[in-house]
Amino acid sequence: MATSKKSLDASNLEFKPYRAKKGEEHMNSNQSEHFKAILLQWKDSLMEDVDRTVHHMQDEASNFPDPTDRATQESDFSLELRTRDRERKLIKKIDESLITLDSGEYGFCDSCGIEIALKRLEARPTATQCIDCKSLDEIREKQKL
Repeated sequence: MATSKKSLDASNLEFKPYRAKKGEEHMNSNQSEHFKAILLQWKDSLMEDVDRTVHHMQDEASNFPDPTDRATQESDFSLELRTRDRERKLIKKIDESLITLDSGEYGFCDSCGIEIALKRLEARPTATQCIDCKSLDEIREKQKL
């Protein structure tokens, strides 16, 4: 079973981009519902991948007599498990985003409090910072290295 980074990326989700109307309030009920649907669809997709991995590992687990075959299988399983661990962390972030959505804090930058652009939220529904604050954090991170 080939694992893909696609499930870790929101770009493979199917939704129509939200078109804000002129003068529309940021994170109104329509926008909240739009992003809630995206987050839930993404979470469901990740959960399906988890189930598929469990079934795959149960079905494919074999005790190969050849050490090379056994090592290859263990390496493949290890890669899948690392990917699933990353997805588990992403599911946690999605759940946190759903909580902030319900509390009315979703869509606003944790650092400066301004609105996070809708296009940014559609590209990364778990974003907690506006693009400017995120860029500054990344610059600071590079300087620490």
